[in-house]
Amino acid sequence: MVQTLGELKKSGYQSKSIKEEVRQNLIAKLKQNENVFHGVLGYEDSVIPDVERALLSRHNILFLGLRGQAKTRMARLMTELLDEYIPIVAGSEVNDDPFHPISHYAKELIAAKGDDTPIEWISRTQRYGEKLATPDVSVADLIGDIDPIKAANLKLSFADERVIHYGIIPRSNRCVFVINEIPDLQARIQVSLFNILEEGDVQIRGFKLRLPLDILFVFTANPEDYTNRGSIVTPLKDRIESQILTHYPKTIETGLAITEQEAVIHPEQEKIVEVSDLVKRIVEQVAFEARNSEYVDKKSGVSARLTISAYENLISTAELRAIQNKEKKTQVWMSDLIGIIPSITGKIELVYEGEQEGPFQVAFHLLDKAIRAQFLQYFPNPEQIKKQRRGDAATDNPYKSITNWFDKGNKLTLLMNTKDEEKIQQLYSVDGLYPLVKKYFKGANEQQSALLMEFVLHGLSAYSLISKKVVEGRIEFNDLVGSMINLGPTAHDDDDAEDYNDDDLN
Repeated sequence: MVQTLGELKKSGYQSKSIKEEVRQNLIAKLKQNENVFHGVLGYEDSVIPDVERALLSRHNILFLGLRGQAKTRMARLMTELLDEYIPIVAGSEVNDDPFHPISHYAKELIAAKGDDTPIEWISRTQRYGEKLATPDVSVADLIGDIDPIKAANLKLSFADERVIHYGIIPRSNRCVFVINEIPDLQARIQVSLFNILEEGDVQIRGFKLRLPLDILFVFTANPEDYTNRGSIVTPLKDRIESQILTHYPKTIETGLAITEQEAVIHPEQEKIVEVSDLVKRIVEQVAFEARNSEYVDKKSGVSARLTISAYENLISTAELRAIQNKEKKTQVWMSDLIGIIPSITGKIELVYEGEQEGPFQVAFHLLDKAIRAQFLQYFPNPEQIKKQRRGDAATDNPYKSITNWFDKGNKLTLLMNTKDEEKIQQLYSVDGLYPLVKKYFKGANEQQSALLMEFVLHGLSAYSLISKKVVEGRIEFNDLVGSMINLGPTAHDDDDAEDYNDDDLN
């Protein structure tokens, strides 16, 4: 490998700016139909084309979007567009290009040693810098400050460039540098970035230093920050050439793919726990319901991390039950969805109405909403059946046997830690439940049928055809009228419930 400046010259190496480097490598990957931003799903027709245009234009970029929208991940993946290795002057603090040195140290070293100047090579993984903007970040942190100890040791004036202790931005020369949550920076700190972005000047305590840094800047911001914690000062925003809006997954399928990709499931859990597509879809639907809920602050957003952590908790809930029951194999049941409540309450910001309800109640409300929405993808709409009139040709009610069973005073209590065999026996005890499932899912095996049977009960509860009460490790299903007379505490308050008569269900 080349180790001196002279060898570098003989090799024919040509230096280029980082933005030109990124541009050329992006063009090469596009010609080969390579996926530049692998692992980022749902942005194929929106964000990624915007980023590619910005990089081809050699722009600095601002990602503007709510939390959990892969803004930082997009920035980190840009290092894949860098050359695998680049040469720097050995010992340089600012990654000096041997052909175009900018620091006093590198210039003096090259002047003294010429072609014998030692060269080091740094990989693309070393060419990424990141700083989370916080109110306590100072100009010295980002740009640098005068080091009085260095000045004393070298017996130099404070006006000499050699006494400067460089901050994180100069040390990220020839790198991709990311400032996350840029509005959190105080306005006076943002002002210090003006010249770096435009003219390449650096001013440290009144000492003006011409330092033409070569950096690809990427900034991230949350729209909420513009009104709450701060804002991007207009001149700085004007110097960032491309502002790109990010978004949440637009479909359940995209959300499923993201969760499947990001969730960390232990190999032992995969051997023990089987998860149906139905349950996975309900977990994803929770996030969609939260983003449209009147209880959740839309300005704050609902991160994709909600469904990822919820899915991990769901698997662990089933695993814990299997361990307690000494079962070698189990599946995720509908009752296991109670285990995702902590993942919901910790990932949503509530508005005033939500605070009044309480995070626990809101989480159950969102879960019921998700079950309600997904129920229509598997079984007939109970709302339409409730509105049918007696004597109508289309008055066949597939849920009549089930609701009648509960109307007769029967109730079903499912314990959270019940063994699979016992739960299946309990579900078969409900009249009409198994025939309904087999009518619409003829090919379902015993485990699948049992899960769908439990799903029907939760669905009918979500549509207020029967009642559901969650109490200390068990779920009780009962007739709706009986539960109203008992006035027992319920785990959810379904504001979509409608008044109905028995005649409407016949």
